[in-house]
Amino acid sequence: MITASVLILLGIGFTSAVILAVASKVLYVYEDPRIAQVESVLAGANCGGCGFPGCAGAAQGVVDGKAGATVCVIGGDAVAEKVAAIMGLEFSSMEKQIAFVDCTGGTRAEEIYEYSGVRDCRAQHMLYSGSKMCPEGCLGFGTCVTACQFGAIEMGPDGYPVVDPNLCTACGGCEQVCPRGVITIWGMSARITHLNLETDCLAPCRQRCPGQINIPRYIEQVSRGDYAGALETIRERIPMPLSIGRVCPHPCEGVCRRGHVDEPVGINMIKRFAADWEMNSGTRLPIPCAPDTGRKVAVVGGGPAGLSAAFFLRRLGHSPTIFESMPKLGGQLRYGIPEYRLPKKVLDWEIQGILDLGIDVRYEQFFGKDFSLNSLHEEGFEAVFLGIGAWMNLNLRIENEDAEGVSTGTEFLTKVGLGMDPGVGRKVVVVGGGNTAIDAARTSLRLGADVTLMYRRTKDEMPANIEEIIGAEEEGVKYLFLAAPTRIVKDEAGRVTHMEYIKMELGEPDDSGRRRPVPIQGSETLLEVDTVFTAIGQKPELSCLYEDGVCPLEETRWRTLAADPDTLQTALPHVFTGGDMHTGPALVITALGEGRKAARSIHQYLNGEGPHVEDRTQRDLLPYTMFTNVPDVGYRERSVMPHLVDCDERSCTFDEIEGALSEQQTKHETCRCLRCGLTCYNRDLADGQECLGGDCVKNQ
Repeated sequence: MITASVLILLGIGFTSAVILAVASKVLYVYEDPRIAQVESVLAGANCGGCGFPGCAGAAQGVVDGKAGATVCVIGGDAVAEKVAAIMGLEFSSMEKQIAFVDCTGGTRAEEIYEYSGVRDCRAQHMLYSGSKMCPEGCLGFGTCVTACQFGAIEMGPDGYPVVDPNLCTACGGCEQVCPRGVITIWGMSARITHLNLETDCLAPCRQRCPGQINIPRYIEQVSRGDYAGALETIRERIPMPLSIGRVCPHPCEGVCRRGHVDEPVGINMIKRFAADWEMNSGTRLPIPCAPDTGRKVAVVGGGPAGLSAAFFLRRLGHSPTIFESMPKLGGQLRYGIPEYRLPKKVLDWEIQGILDLGIDVRYEQFFGKDFSLNSLHEEGFEAVFLGIGAWMNLNLRIENEDAEGVSTGTEFLTKVGLGMDPGVGRKVVVVGGGNTAIDAARTSLRLGADVTLMYRRTKDEMPANIEEIIGAEEEGVKYLFLAAPTRIVKDEAGRVTHMEYIKMELGEPDDSGRRRPVPIQGSETLLEVDTVFTAIGQKPELSCLYEDGVCPLEETRWRTLAADPDTLQTALPHVFTGGDMHTGPALVITALGEGRKAARSIHQYLNGEGPHVEDRTQRDLLPYTMFTNVPDVGYRERSVMPHLVDCDERSCTFDEIEGALSEQQTKHETCRCLRCGLTCYNRDLADGQECLGGDCVKNQ
């Protein structure tokens, strides 16, 4: 009996062994030994920042080809290099990333209801999207702090999270738990390609800035004495703070909330101070660039838009080459803006800093003559940026406009910029009311002429910067308002001797919102002149786009180059545009902003993506942020830009007129900033508090 039982058990065991042996062959699962090898060199934090379920999942993803050597977000280059060695992959240095908190509201943000539930941002967000009046800001319960495994985040004293860059591993845990998207993981490339979103912490000034500069942030950095940090912030959006600090009409200041209390913050003054600080320090701040991609991009035009596009393309790792028709770069900055506003040595210093990043330039190359879109393609350029500006002048369309002594303001200013004889006579009339007209008038005055500026509307309707209008008047330029030229009178030699004009009166508003000038019949008057400069508008010269009578690109009815307004991609997928060629004559800051936007789209195109923007990209001012009642803010006197040349001497010299604020003045001006967010701002006077400062009284 015992023997039989043993034999049965042995039979069962043998049968089971056979079954298992067969099953092991049929159901065998091979595990690549590289999975264990890769997992062994990963950081072992199992943080999930890579998007896989722990380090084992990440290792499996690498072996399956779903992730690269840089899969470990916290391991850095050291781990990536080891993974690459195991997998036989090519290794390139990882771009440093960090958690960025885009909210400065915190305790300043008003509450719309009292919340007594679970102290978790996600729980509160489920109740009417949170208790804060600001629909996008931090809810303040610190859920991100508990989600961080590395102790890199803490709730700051002002009620919003503060990230320690030395501890942050960019694992993404904080980003995943934030219900309002306040925290973002990004590096340099993401920062410089980011376009304003309606969900960003956008102060009114940030919304209005054509360059999308983070104004409150750089003002805060300047206030702390971190001038290098402020310039880094500015250069994430524009490459030319020195030039912009001198010529920008600062539209951002027009929506500054402090302007509803006393006067707007001198935003551009602060930018100018920081930029001058670097130039006068004797050293250039380093500007980081991504590793070289080897992708060639042609930038046609070396004006503000082209320089900006080349700058950001280079920072993104690409290889831009600028094709410029003039002897030097700068476009209208060099050949349209006079020396007394923007000294050429300052412009040269700034442009050299851009070129030093590794940007090639080919001078005196004319598009449509020396090269074409086809020749650029044959030369290996994978994308093209067209930014040739708006250099073609509009005509007065009056009799004898071709008389000797009659030319355009841009032609005159270009000759001055090139050091040529501009042919200025004794009595000059400039026709127009924009910045070009003012620059032509003030330049003529400095060359010894008696100057009259003729404009068909009144001073209030002039589109030029008010500072420039006042400056021209102070220097001796005479204004002839409500007057429009009707014909040029010339002598037998064909030279202008007089200009006939007709007096105007203002009628109903036109499409621009300004009152339309209406001629007063019978009011024609002769004005003695020997030189006339016209400056009534410009448009791009698009004839260079035609090859064999055919243009592959589209024009708008305003004779500008048609392109997608968000991506600036034209009818040819590899061709992009920006600046005055796309917008028509506009601000320098607008051209710089468009250059960055185009570089972003080109970067997407080269990476195989269709150029695109986010759904909630900010295109217009956000109405709920544009309130005019700004209580509990004290009056503080605005700083005044110092003049380097006395008023009575200005008309005799091309020396720069305005200087930079002193460090003390700059600190005062930064203190005037309210550090606005979407709805929050600094209330420097609590209810019932009286200000003790001599320049500050309670805002009633």
